[in-house]
This record gives sequence, C-alpha cells and structure tokens, in this order.
Amino acid sequence: MTTQSLNSSMATPTSRRQFLVTSMSAGAGLVLGFALPSKVFSAPTLQITPEINAWVVVKPDDTVVIRIARTEMGQGTLTGLAQLVAEELDCDWSKVRTELVAPQDNLARQNVWGQMLTVGSFGIRFSQDLVRRGGASAKMMLMQAAANQWQVPLGELTAKNSVILHGPSGRTMTYGAVADAAAKLTPPDPKNMILKDPKQWILIGKPVKRLDTLDKLDGSKKYAVDVQLPGMLNAIYFGSPVFGTKLKSIDHRQAINMPGVKRVLKVADDGYAVVADTWWQAKVAAEKVSVVWDDTELSLKSSSTIEAYLKTGLTATSELFTFRDEGAALSQLAKDTKKIEATYSAPFLAHATMEPLNCTALVTTDRAEIWVGTQDPEGGQLAMSKTLGLPMNQCFVNRFDPGGGFGRRGRVSDYVVHALNIAKQIPGVPIKMLWTREEDMTHGQYRPISMCKLTASLDENNRLHALHIRLSGQSIYAWRNPTQDLKGFKDNSQVQGWSGDPKSDQQLCYGAPHLKIEYAMRNTHVPVGTWRGVNVPQNSFYVEAFIDELARYAKKDPLEFRRENTKLPKQLAILNLAAEKGNWGKSLPKGVHRGIAQFMSYDTYSAATVELSVKPSGEVKVHRVVLALDCGYAVNPSQIEAQVQGSIVYGLSAAMWGECTVQNGRIQQRNFDDYRVLRLAEMPKVETYIQNTGGNWGGVGEPLIAAITPAVINALAAATGKRIRDLPIKNHTLKT
Repeated sequence: MTTQSLNSSMATPTSRRQFLVTSMSAGAGLVLGFALPSKVFSAPTLQITPEINAWVVVKPDDTVVIRIARTEMGQGTLTGLAQLVAEELDCDWSKVRTELVAPQDNLARQNVWGQMLTVGSFGIRFSQDLVRRGGASAKMMLMQAAANQWQVPLGELTAKNSVILHGPSGRTMTYGAVADAAAKLTPPDPKNMILKDPKQWILIGKPVKRLDTLDKLDGSKKYAVDVQLPGMLNAIYFGSPVFGTKLKSIDHRQAINMPGVKRVLKVADDGYAVVADTWWQAKVAAEKVSVVWDDTELSLKSSSTIEAYLKTGLTATSELFTFRDEGAALSQLAKDTKKIEATYSAPFLAHATMEPLNCTALVTTDRAEIWVGTQDPEGGQLAMSKTLGLPMNQCFVNRFDPGGGFGRRGRVSDYVVHALNIAKQIPGVPIKMLWTREEDMTHGQYRPISMCKLTASLDENNRLHALHIRLSGQSIYAWRNPTQDLKGFKDNSQVQGWSGDPKSDQQLCYGAPHLKIEYAMRNTHVPVGTWRGVNVPQNSFYVEAFIDELARYAKKDPLEFRRENTKLPKQLAILNLAAEKGNWGKSLPKGVHRGIAQFMSYDTYSAATVELSVKPSGEVKVHRVVLALDCGYAVNPSQIEAQVQGSIVYGLSAAMWGECTVQNGRIQQRNFDDYRVLRLAEMPKVETYIQNTGGNWGGVGEPLIAAITPAVINALAAATGKRIRDLPIKNHTLKT
C-alpha cells in the first residue's frame, strides 16, 4: 500500500524522549509498552510483583492478578476466563483482578497465552483448557513453595480460598505470603496438570458478578477513542464512497489554510485524510476538500442488480459447491407429490458499533505503536509489520476494550492500516484517526447478502422425505482471499449450521432420507465480513421459517413437526424446554400469537418461543421471548443470561429493520436515523433457561442470535397468515 503527501506543512515532531517522559507522567491508565524484556511487563503491577506463571501474579496482600488474552467487548469473556483460572487456582475470588495481555508480550513469550483473536465464540470455548492448566500450574507452585518452607511432603497440603493448609500440623499460609518463593520455582509443564473433575467445581457454574463493570458504570472507563497523548494530532479519514474506485484528484487549497489544519494527505489509492489540532477542525476542513474519484464502471451498482445476480445462483447448473448430497434428493423431489418450494433472502447488514472505528498511531523509523480497541490485537500487530515494513518485535499494540465489536474489529484491521498510513507521513507525532459515524456505516465489512431456495417433500406420514437447499450469495472467504484459488467455489462458512457430521459444532437439526445442500457463490463489489453469528442468523432464518411452512402444509403443529424430524437428542431436549417454558399449546391473550424456532451452532443447542401482536396499523410488538440453551458447561449463568438479552436486542433489530442497500455503488444507510435498532421501550420480556448437561464447551456469544428471527417470523405468520420470506420485516405491509 502506498501513500503520498500533498503538502509539507506539519507540526513539530515530538522527540521520543519527550514523548516518553510526558506520556508516563500523564499516566491516565495508559500502558506504554516501549520496553519488553522477556519476563517483565509494562504494567506497573508486574514491575513490582514477580509473577507465579504467565497467567497469575499474587501480591503480598493476596490480591490475585489474572492475565487475560482474549478481548472483552461486553460478552463477559474476561470474567469467565478469570473464573476458570481461579477455579483451578483455588484462590479468594473477592481478591481477583485482571489485566490484558499485549500481543508483543505473547510474541516475546513464544505464544504462551495462545491465540488472542476473539471471534466465533472463541473466548471460553477455545481457551478453557489452556487457562485452567495455567491456574492449576500456579497453584502447584504455591503449594510447592509452602511445602519447601515447612519441610513437609507436598501431598500433605491442601489449599482453599488462597490459604494453604498443612493437615498434620494445622499450620496455614496465605498465597501472598508464599508468592515470592513460588515465583522462583521452575513452572511445571501445564500439559501434565490434572484438572478438577466438574463435580469439584466451586466457581465454574456459579453466577458471579462481572469484573469489568465498575468503571463502565461510573463513566471512568477509557476506550481507544478517549486516548490523549502529548503532541497528538487528530485525523479524519474518508475512503472512496464507491467500493473499488480510486482517488483521481484532490483539491485541498481551501482546507489547508483553515484553523488548526496541519496536513491533507492522500492515503493509499482510495482515500484521503485531513490532519488538524482537533478532530472537529479536521472535520470542518474536510468539507472544503474537493475530490474526484475514478468513476470505474461497476457491473453491480445497485441493490436491484445485485438481487438479479443472486437469483442466477438459484437456478445455476454449473460452478456449484455441493456441501451435502445424501440419498437422491432431486429425483425424489421430482417424483413426490406432497411438496412445497420457497425462496428467502437476507440483506447486507452493518455492525453499527457504538464506538466508531478509530486508532491512534505513532510511527518512527525503527518502531511503531498503536492504541486501539480490537478483537484481534495480534492481527493489528501483523498489519503494522506489513504496512510499515518493520519487524514484528518493533511493533507495539496498546489494547483497549472495544466499544462494540460484533465481528467488525476482528480479522480485518483496515482501520489500523489507514491510521498507520497517515501516521507514517508525519513521523514522531502520535495521530489519532477517528471515523465519522457516516464513514463507519458506509465502509463496513457487511454481513453477506444471500438468497436461498428450499424445496421439500413429505412422506405418507407427513414426515420430511426429501430436502433440497440451494444457497446463492457472497462469500466472506472469497472477499478476504481474492488471490486464492476457489476451486469448486467451496466456502464451508457460507453453509454454516447445516453440517451432517456428528462431530461438527454446526449441525443441521433435521434429518431427511434424501438431502442435498448446494452453494452458488455470487460475489459483489461490496466488502463482506463476519457479523455476529457470521452466517448462522440468515441460515437459521431460511431453514426454520421453511420448516414452519412445511408444518403448516402438513397440517401439523409446528412444535410437533419439529419433534418428529429433529435428530439431535440434545437439540430435542432444548426444543422441548423452550416449548414448556414458553407455554406452547396453552391459551394466549386475544391478539397475541406464538412462534417457535431452534438451531444448533458453535456447539450450543438453542430454541426460542416468541409471543407478539400486530396492531391494525401493522406495528409489531414483541411481548415475550423464552430462550432455552444447552452449551454443555455454563461457566457463568448470569453472564449467559445477559448474552441472551444482548442477542435478542441484536437479532430483533436485524429482523425488524436491519438492511444496507446499494445505490450508485455505495451504501445508502449512513447513521442510526436510517439504520434503526431496537429501542429501550421496545425490549420484550426475556426469560432464559440453561440446561447444564456438560460434556462440551459451547459458545454463547454468537449462537444465541440464531432462533430469534425465525421465531418472530413464524409468530407473524400465525398472527397475520402472511409468510415473510425477505428481511427485514419493515419492508412488508402487515396492516389488517
């Protein structure tokens, strides 16, 4: 990626020494990772207290600091991971504190904390074993240190609540008292640790209070958008409004002489930035910049042309990816007489995070540093290395909890790259780049648009006999890897939730003697990425709304039809729980109607019942949502309950209003006035029921959004007799 300076006026660079001194004195909770000895961290706590192992620091007053590698963005991962460490550590939970690991620390420590990327409900699912072994290892070291001091066999010691007990003598010692000695021991191999049996768990499964809410409640929490550094300048960035077009020419003569303005910069080939003393000065000046974009002709300029393109995938006979082909679905469907067919669609969706994308960057000739809220700190570090040509160990990331992620701040570090490309043109000066809400909304990594045609037939008992699913839509994989060979047009992620592999964490709930699932890749010029649940929300909508259609075609109760065709025992149990708690089959107030849906994804089984009403004007009111789930081991039930509520807010917003449309090659929605989300007064009553069956570590951040949309659509069909097959609901007339 190349950059080009348009003028030479700029602020006086701050010397590195001056920057260090003033930054450290400013404090304000910022951790500056300028030096990184292999076992010394930049956090003040770690400079005065030796660590027990990579996961645990114990202070003399028994405060336990647990290091967290995954990103906390409201989903409760930080508290859940700390619970897992503390469980094996047997420490006093009331004295547990946490701190974030930086990617440069993980790099220097040879990836001791594992992968830091937080997407796909990775947080606890893929970290639980590693962090529990870290806690068990630290406990072993504390116990061994006590045994050495008392000159007694290790086997005579027990520990509970941060106190070590020597049974035969009755002597006790706190973790804080023995921490220094423990830190001098050689850590045992975590792989050899014997973890607790779930029957011994004290903290896991307990609804403990979150560790990250106090500063959020009192307003003192610092996000990346709050970063202030000595000598810092502020930048506003604008990318090409039409994806794929380039910057042809720019006239900044009016802007450059405006108050506070330092520079107007070309950023790569498809964007420009205004740099000023304050962000508002940069924004006002940006309005005076005249830009000409290279109006490259694009074949898919509007929603209507994209829709027509996707429809070709529903009938295509070549260039298809066959995901499942069991029995003889197509020939059976040709023979069977009891069958129906329907086509559904779901639009592009924006992430609409509350904190717009931003990144502060400081670049010099031999090092670079960023301050950023990200789901992928290691990806940010890699982006620094690639963008600036610096070795990884000269790239430093200061992490902040993102003010909303939902996938936008994971895997793709485009906003980091933009900030770096601005900062490297003004070396030695920290530059905070903050997108406007409009820039954020119109330059997202949108949830892929797709269509789905489903055809099914029933046997003599009105059970599912043959099912053909043809999905047509954009591929996240293809967008991210444009140079890779997509032989067979294969992208498993687009058919997410429809696997037939019993070992898969994304299994289709239903069995049919004859089944065929195909995917026709239809890529557009709009960038796509992982939205909350990735492809689960739209795929669950397609299948669960169609199953409801099938049930009504078979003149069966939707719950009974699902029971007869659901093949996963855990899923069937959760379906029954949602039905029982949702009072399925029982009477409702006049005008209120129910819908039900289920889905298995991210190794979690979920089902929902919804109660809603429709006013004569067509206004939809969701009164009650009952969501049942089985994620195997439920680490923090109260946090799972919060995740359910958040998923319903996000899912209902998307179902009712979520839509990004394209006109003249650009996204039309620009802010929350035309990208509606659920309001506080519209929040329904939510009831959560958790089935703890153990045996697996399912996710809760992404799968719980799956059932809400189809349950609403099915309830609307019960209320109005109209079957909505194209989202969002706002585009349909429901007047009665």
